[in-house]
Amino acid sequence: MEVELRAEDDGSRAKEMKAFYQSWTGVKGLLDSGITDVPSFFINPPATSSSDATSTAQLQIPVIDLQGIATDQRRTEIVGAIRDAAQTWGFFRIFNHGVPINLMDNMLDAVRRFHEQPQELKKAWCTSTEINQKVFDYDMKVAAWRDTVSIEFPDGELNELAIPEVCRNVTSEYMKHMVELKETLSELLSEALGLRRDYLASIGMNGALIAFHYYPACPQPELTIGAAIHTDASFLTILLESDIDGLQVLHQNQWVDVPYRRGYLTVNIGDLLQIVSNDKFKSVKHRVLAGRVGPRTSVPCFFAPTAALRDKSYGPAEQLVSAENPAVYKGTSFHQYFSFYRPNGRDGSLVLPHFKI
Repeated sequence: MEVELRAEDDGSRAKEMKAFYQSWTGVKGLLDSGITDVPSFFINPPATSSSDATSTAQLQIPVIDLQGIATDQRRTEIVGAIRDAAQTWGFFRIFNHGVPINLMDNMLDAVRRFHEQPQELKKAWCTSTEINQKVFDYDMKVAAWRDTVSIEFPDGELNELAIPEVCRNVTSEYMKHMVELKETLSELLSEALGLRRDYLASIGMNGALIAFHYYPACPQPELTIGAAIHTDASFLTILLESDIDGLQVLHQNQWVDVPYRRGYLTVNIGDLLQIVSNDKFKSVKHRVLAGRVGPRTSVPCFFAPTAALRDKSYGPAEQLVSAENPAVYKGTSFHQYFSFYRPNGRDGSLVLPHFKI
């Protein structure tokens, strides 16, 4: 079944989305009500829906074992593998990363507990205004079949009171491990660029945002999408996923599945790191398909400049610019970049070209 969305539908679509948001129902609430058809404002054009779910089994994103990172020879091998992955895929998966597997399982369970609470308990954590607040995700150009709540730590300090009580303890512990892993990865990525080990840490990628994504089962997954095609605006994303597949990465103009592996984490390069790397590392498009089986849960952690550094100008690292390799991007602050990204970067559009010299 193909559905054509006309420009004149945009106004009614926006009104329906707003009314749905103000009802505080959530996608889970829709499903619990017994619906058998996807509401019209969730229906995507075929090019952006799960109907285009083709993937190739011949391609797999790189998998990197971090075991032995403290030894010189093994570290050199790991840095090389990360360099290759960041340059060619923009995504890689890691294991032996130091995050306890039982903690990862507990974090995913906590996401389900939050989203499966009574509606009145979730309502206090839901708004649709700014990225540094909690959000049910319906203010996008392309409606997504998911409920999501995000919690930001803009100064890099873990504020436990900002976390819903039902998942506070496990989230606090998980975030401590995410910060440690981010520091390790920032060193490895710095070395992979040929920069001093503390370079990325020194420019300020300590702001953090964790999101609790909940993708209910969908009665007509071919008509909608779990997460629209997008890149991430941040420096770096570390993603934890449950055992229901759905994430796809665009590589060589082909959608590649990222199948579940217990204990694995997925890492991807964000737009800001592509700028700093002067196009050596790639921030690539990805999406999440809607599915008939659910709920699927995932927990991305996004790392970006702290609030104090969001007006700082970021451009290509000086060491990566030369007469042979001129700067590709003009300097821009994260605030400026995200202000352009928010209305333009979450419907499949690429934002980075707008900031090229």
